[in-house]
Amino acid sequence: MAQTVSEVLTAATDSVTLINAIDADASAVSAVEGMTQAEINDVVQRNVDHIEIILEYAPVDSDDDTPDVKGDSSDKSSYTGAVTTGKAYIAAN
Repeated sequence: MAQTVSEVLTAATDSVTLINAIDADASAVSAVEGMTQAEINDVVQRNVDHIEIILEYAPVDSDDDTPDVKGDSSDKSSYTGAVTTGKAYIAAN
């Protein structure tokens, strides 16, 4: 069964949450505990990449069951905001 746009975006919410938490205070994020700054930046970059890929999801033809995240009109500002935040975090660190 194909995923819906909502399901795909919900899955990306973990990346949004992690990026925003690291940006707020990386030392308080257990997922990056003990990592060097370079390693934390890699984590942020992977999550930025994940969100960017998901935001580009679109079916290639009528037989493709890929959810049309790119063409969907739902509010994606939390996702695009996290991408911007993540890129700024990496540039600053």
